[in-house]
Amino acid sequence: MKTCFNKQYAIGNKQCLSSLSKFFTLCPLSIVYCLLLAGFFSSCSVSKSSFTPSKKYSPEQLNKDYAIFRGALEESHPGIYWYTSKNEMDNYFDWGKTQIKDSLNEEDFRKVLAYVISKINCGHTVTRSSKAFMKYRDTSSNKIFPLSLKIWPGSLVTSDTATVAANLFRKDTVFTRGVVVKKINDQPIETIIDTLCQYISSDGHNMTHKFQSLSNRGGFGAAFTSIYGQKENYFIDYLGNDGIEKTATIASYNPRTDTANRIAISRFAKTSRTERKKQIMKATRSLRIDPVNNAAFMDLGSFGRNLKLKSFFRSSFKEMQKKGTKNLVVDVRGNGGGSVTNSTFLTKLIVDRKFKVADTLYANTRNSRYKKYIEGYFFNRFFMLFVTSKKNDGKYHFGYFERHYFKPKKKDHFTGNVFILTGGNSFSATTLFTQTVKPQENVFVVGEETGGGAYGNTAWLIPDLTLPETHIRFRLPLFRLVIDKNIPKDGRGVQPEVVAMPTTEAIRRGADYKMDKVMELIKSHQ
Repeated sequence: MKTCFNKQYAIGNKQCLSSLSKFFTLCPLSIVYCLLLAGFFSSCSVSKSSFTPSKKYSPEQLNKDYAIFRGALEESHPGIYWYTSKNEMDNYFDWGKTQIKDSLNEEDFRKVLAYVISKINCGHTVTRSSKAFMKYRDTSSNKIFPLSLKIWPGSLVTSDTATVAANLFRKDTVFTRGVVVKKINDQPIETIIDTLCQYISSDGHNMTHKFQSLSNRGGFGAAFTSIYGQKENYFIDYLGNDGIEKTATIASYNPRTDTANRIAISRFAKTSRTERKKQIMKATRSLRIDPVNNAAFMDLGSFGRNLKLKSFFRSSFKEMQKKGTKNLVVDVRGNGGGSVTNSTFLTKLIVDRKFKVADTLYANTRNSRYKKYIEGYFFNRFFMLFVTSKKNDGKYHFGYFERHYFKPKKKDHFTGNVFILTGGNSFSATTLFTQTVKPQENVFVVGEETGGGAYGNTAWLIPDLTLPETHIRFRLPLFRLVIDKNIPKDGRGVQPEVVAMPTTEAIRRGADYKMDKVMELIKSHQ
């Protein structure tokens, strides 16, 4: 059994046309994050959209789209009844149909779809606005909720905690970092959070991802505005830094009036494409070596295909070997996934035994009655014909990954202490990496439960399906992946061995409480 350096930290026992790797991708798409990007960069565009958001669709049109929505999910989604029984899912589908009593605009119809699709309990299965609606939102002058909130579950006695993490009104002296929000427009924050979570997809019964989605910059505001509607002013009951409960009003925020924001975006837009790519790459993956603590800090925000990660990993681990680094911190708190080829490459540089990516990996079908609505259908079908075969269970298995064992890399292999920082945004391919190396004596998972499911997920190929009448899109995973069939299928993420949860005081100070915990571990070892 693995033990931590200091007993006080021991929480518990260890429990592509050119290349096939182009397709080995697991990547979530948070609906609230999409809403955030659309709202935050609304001041970027000068073009106008002719789309009218109030346009309503007839019940006949909506029912046609809904029939395709339900039919495609029931036909192709390999995890539709993984955590929700067929009887329960049928009830949710039937409920959604009853909501089509009259004409609805796109946003109201998408709310119905989002609510129903979240009941599948698959973080890769989410709805998306139509392209026309996205373009409209990018060019509109809609105001947004100004506060970013950090949300996490409280103790068994207290309720969920929501604390101001940032305020778009930078000169506001009332709603500063660390202020605890109790109510918004007379609605208790617990009720609001519970309502918003009903529309957010997550792997299994995982709440960490839902809370983190709301905690992402602008995530709460985007979700709150979508469900409760846009307001000119918000009445907020809060607990100030002095501990006294008060009430104050804050106005909606108009991004177009923020000169500093517009200047920053304009400057970024004026940089060359090559320079922008370098900036994005630098912000997504980096390595810093601290000789004082004999530690290396690897920030890894994605396993994406276009980040030249293999060369980055090679050079990073070579440098650590050269300098005799004994402690490696891999920060994947914001890593939503990406290429399994990349996550597997990193795993091989740390893992101490041979391993498989998946115990099982299969699709329900290689054909679809809804093929004309599915993005890249011909290409996906060709790929599945090439790499899958039908087994006795009637499923189409990707046999290579079910059979193949990967071996640790010998060159520049890291054998020191590894600390993996995780949280609600750690998803998909990141979960595969974390789950595989976690059993090792020299690896410690620090932080919060991962957003991605520990037992498995439904991903790999995830095309968009576009509904013909409203043009609303939703992601349709085609493969079901079980990472390790021997662990409980309890609908939870990878659990940290060293828990580091936020506190109001840490948020008020702007402290990186998870990194602080890692530094305590490193220093206690020294």
